[in-house]
Amino acid sequence: MKSKVVLITGGSSGIGKSIALYLKSKGYIVYGTTRSLNKTNDDWGFELLEMDVTKPVTIHNAIELIIAQQGNLDILINNAGIGITGPVEETPYEEITKVFDTNFNGPIHVSKAVLPQMRKQGSGLIINITSIAGYMGLPFRGIYSATKGALDLVTETLRMETKQFGVKIVSLAPGDFATNIAAGRYHAEVFENSPYKDAYSNTLDLINEGVHEGDDPILVAKMVLKIINTANPKPHYRVGTFMQKFSIKLKKYLPDKVFEKLLLNHYKL
Repeated sequence: MKSKVVLITGGSSGIGKSIALYLKSKGYIVYGTTRSLNKTNDDWGFELLEMDVTKPVTIHNAIELIIAQQGNLDILINNAGIGITGPVEETPYEEITKVFDTNFNGPIHVSKAVLPQMRKQGSGLIINITSIAGYMGLPFRGIYSATKGALDLVTETLRMETKQFGVKIVSLAPGDFATNIAAGRYHAEVFENSPYKDAYSNTLDLINEGVHEGDDPILVAKMVLKIINTANPKPHYRVGTFMQKFSIKLKKYLPDKVFEKLLLNHYKL
C-alpha cells in the first residue's frame, strides 16, 4: 500500500517540524513548508517547500508540485502561525491584520487549495492547529486568541460542508509547548507612560515562562498520528497539561464573572 502524503505548513521549526519528523519516522511521505528556503539548512529528513500562506500563488505552486510528484495529497496540517501580544488599545492595526492573515486567512487559503484534490480522491483529512488560548479571551493576548477561536469555528463549518465528499476536518488545540514561537511573536511596545505598563510587563513575563517551560512538542505530533489513525475523528482535540485542558471546562461551566476572576488572579491584574 502506498504511503499517505502529508503537507504541513510551517514545517521548518517548532510544532510543525516535530510533527513532520515524527510522521516521516512512521512511514508517511512528508512535505513541510517555510516562507524562505534561503533561511534554512538542507538537512531536514523530509522535503521542505517554499510557501507563504498569505500568498495564494505560492500555495497553489506547492500543492501542484506535490500532486505532480505523488499523484495525491491525503493529509493537510495547517500549522503555520504567528504570535502577537499587547493591549488591544495599543496594538497597531497593521499588526492585527498581519496576524489574522497568517493564523486565520492562511489556513483557509490552503484548505481551499487542497479541497478539489481531496474531493477528486473521495477522501482526505485536514487538521487545523488552533490553540487552547482560542477558547477564551486572555489579557494582552486577545488578538491571538481571536485568530485561533475564529479558525476553530470555521473548522466546524468546513467539517460539515465537506463531509459529503469523504473529507474529514478537525481542530487540534495545543497548550504551551517548548518552541521558538516567542522569537517570531509581535510584541506591542511596553510604553513607559502607558496605563497598561505594569500589568502588560507582568503578563509578558508569565507568557514567556510558559513558552520556555512548555512540554515537548512531540506530544502534539503523537496526537496528530492518533487523529490520522482514527476512522471517525471528533471535531475537536486538545493537547496540553491537565490545567490547560481543564480551563476549557471551567469556562464552560463556571459563571462568567467567576471565570473572569480566576483569569484576573492568575495574571495578577
